[in-house]
Amino acid sequence: MKCSRARRTSPRHRSPAPGGDDLGNERSARFEELYSAHLGHVTGYVRRRTDDPDDAADAIAETFLVAWRRLDDVPPDGAARFYLYGVARRTLANQRRGERRRRALAVRIGQDLAADLAAEPVPAPERPEVAAAFRALADADRELLGLATWEGLDPGEIAAVLGVSRNAARIRLHRARRRFAAELERRTDRRAVPAAARSKGEPA
Repeated sequence: MKCSRARRTSPRHRSPAPGGDDLGNERSARFEELYSAHLGHVTGYVRRRTDDPDDAADAIAETFLVAWRRLDDVPPDGAARFYLYGVARRTLANQRRGERRRRALAVRIGQDLAADLAAEPVPAPERPEVAAAFRALADADRELLGLATWEGLDPGEIAAVLGVSRNAARIRLHRARRRFAAELERRTDRRAVPAAARSKGEPA
């Protein structure tokens, strides 16, 4: 059932903690700290990229399960957030490939998110053409713009999430913004033409 899958967003309740030795306790404590510090970040990242609450719950749980298994690879301090974003990104990509649900998993700007994951409302654009222009972009462009806008990352931090150089991230982000602006302009102009035609037909 949906509620049972949603509980999977809390890996600490099922962490495969080792025995009671000091090393195991230290590892468990480190994971608990990581989980507490970054659950909100990962949840926000995932829920802005899927409109299915079960898929979101699975992705969040899998992200932290990977973090538990590879705890020694998780970088310290703030860099851990970018590491977790990268894991969540790959997990969501696997979901899209495995279930062939690209359209269903496209970001649904302006729609309500799943109630059991919506601790905070996600800002939605005021104009429908903005959402339409965003959805029309390629997945890679949407991801870049989402990292910059929703997650508030700079090019260096985006580079850490995507596993590319800072310069490559900066160039890709610039191109994504340019493509978004062009798509938005095209849709805005298309909406303006009928309005202009109607105004010409109105009596003076």
